[in-house]
Amino acid sequence: MAAARDVVIVGSGGANIASLTGALQRLGADAALSTDTDEIRAARAVILPGVGAAADAMNRLRSFGLTELLPVLEQPVLGICLGMQLLAAGSEEDDADCLGVIPERAVRLPASPELPVPHMGWNRVRREGDSMLLRGVPEGAHFYFIHSYALPLAQSTTGCTEYGAEFTAVFESGNFFATQFHPERSSGHGATVLRNFLEYAL
Repeated sequence: MAAARDVVIVGSGGANIASLTGALQRLGADAALSTDTDEIRAARAVILPGVGAAADAMNRLRSFGLTELLPVLEQPVLGICLGMQLLAAGSEEDDADCLGVIPERAVRLPASPELPVPHMGWNRVRREGDSMLLRGVPEGAHFYFIHSYALPLAQSTTGCTEYGAEFTAVFESGNFFATQFHPERSSGHGATVLRNFLEYAL
C-alpha cells in the first residue's frame, strides 16, 4: 500500500487544480488530486476546491461516493470557493442540498450597476475574532474572489468581506476550514493562509 499523502485535493471538477497543486508544492506539501475514498480517508489533510454550480458539483461528488464520506472526515479539511459552499447545508443556486457541515445556505449576491455579479477580483477581508487561517495576515488584506453566491455571516465566520452586502469570506468549524476567496491566486497573503492550514494539519 502506498504511503498516505500529506494532502489530497478532492476532484470535484472545474477547479484550477494546477495552480493549487503548485502553491501547495511550493510550501513543501506532497499533494495529489483524487476521488478515491480510501486515499481521501488516509490523507493527513483534505482540500475541497471547486468552481461552477453547486448542484453539478454535488452530483459529481455523489457519483464518486463522497457525499457521505466528506462530512465525517476527522482530519483537517479546507474548502475553497465553491468548496466552501459545498460544506454548507445548501445553496440557493438550483436549490441544491450540500454536505451540511455547517447549517448555513449560500445565497446569491445582490447585483447593481456599480457591483456586478459575479463578484470577480480583489477585495478586502476583515477578521472576525480569532482566525487560525488568517494568522499573520494584515487586517484588511486583499484576496482574489470569483463567485456569484456566498454564505451569510454566522457563528463559524472568522473573516468577512463586503460586496453589496457582508458575507463570510472565511469560516472555521472544528476540523473544517474554508475560504470563499482563492488563496492559491491571492499572492503572498494567500500563501500565508495555505501555510497556516498546512502547519495546523501536518
